[in-house]
Amino acid sequence: VDMRARLGLPQPEDGKVPMAVGVDLRGESYGLLIDQIGEVLRLSEDGMEENPVNLDPRMAKLAGGVHRLDGQLMVVLDVDRVLELAPEMMAA
Repeated sequence: VDMRARLGLPQPEDGKVPMAVGVDLRGESYGLLIDQIGEVLRLSEDGMEENPVNLDPRMAKLAGGVHRLDGQLMVVLDVDRVLELAPEMMAA
């Protein structure tokens, strides 16, 4: 699943090849094509907040909530939503 396409973002002009992150959902394996991976974190559920009302609508439709980290807002991807809304998944 091309995450740039899912978020309505243009393809990068630098020609860099995306990387794939594997996810499992209900016993099926999927690959999410992304630009890069940052830090991998384990966060507590009680630190998650609802999506803010001013979150970009493209992000909000795929976000399961947000965490506030050192003055930054980290959007938490909801894999169920990504795969549920993916046009290529609906055609299969």
